[in-house]
Amino acid sequence: MPFVSVPKDLTKVKTKVALNLTKRQLICFSAAGAVGIPTYLLTHSAIGNDIALFLMIGLMLPFFAAAMYEKDGQPFEKIAFHFIRARFLWPGTRPYKTQNLYAALERQSMYEREVKRFASKNKKARKKSPKRPVAAKRRASAVKGRKS
Repeated sequence: MPFVSVPKDLTKVKTKVALNLTKRQLICFSAAGAVGIPTYLLTHSAIGNDIALFLMIGLMLPFFAAAMYEKDGQPFEKIAFHFIRARFLWPGTRPYKTQNLYAALERQSMYEREVKRFASKNKKARKKSPKRPVAAKRRASAVKGRKS
């Protein structure tokens, strides 16, 4: 008595409609024929047989790819939809960034040290400059007042 092997995973078995093709494959092949054959018939007299044939193949190839390509149980359209949505429609990944309070404190202390250094330079510069007597200051202010 002959034995027939039955696959264990029945989810991968697809129902065949005609010519051992699934409904999806029949629709895609029909669409490829509806696009490719008229293209060839309308262009072969104008651009030559070779170029018209390559044009027909180029136009039919995406339909054949859509009919035959399948990855992880998903057809081409679903994979293309998910790719376009993830790549172009949704925002990219945004990594979580914390505020480093230690670095902020370090910057603040550096700024304070710099301010103190400038302040001490100004004090030293004021101490080194000769001071004019009070009478000379009064004369200088009086001269300024007469000029204006």
